[in-house]
Amino acid sequence: MDALGCLVRFVLLPGQRHDMVGVEPLIRNVCFDALLGDKAFDVDWLRAELNQRGASAVIPPKANRKQQFAYDRDMYRWRHLIENYFAKIKEFRGIATRYDKTDTSFRANLNLVACLSG
Repeated sequence: MDALGCLVRFVLLPGQRHDMVGVEPLIRNVCFDALLGDKAFDVDWLRAELNQRGASAVIPPKANRKQQFAYDRDMYRWRHLIENYFAKIKEFRGIATRYDKTDTSFRANLNLVACLSG
């Protein structure tokens, strides 16, 4: 998502895979100043990658993390744009219920919905 809440890029993953598997391909060759994510994205390799790029990690630390990190709580509130986007695309029945049998047709429909929702 960009700062306006529009889809920039997406990666389809199997349902049983953790979202962290798709992060590296999503941020590859993309310039940004900050990455907003929930606690599931609080991993050392991602924080190191963002630090190397000079981007801010706006990710609350997990409760069991030994070293707690500060994050911009005001900026984190903008994460609602991501949640709003998913709510918007789920208005399209085929996306919400995953009627498509193949990943190719689901990807095509998701691209179409992204164009209509943007």
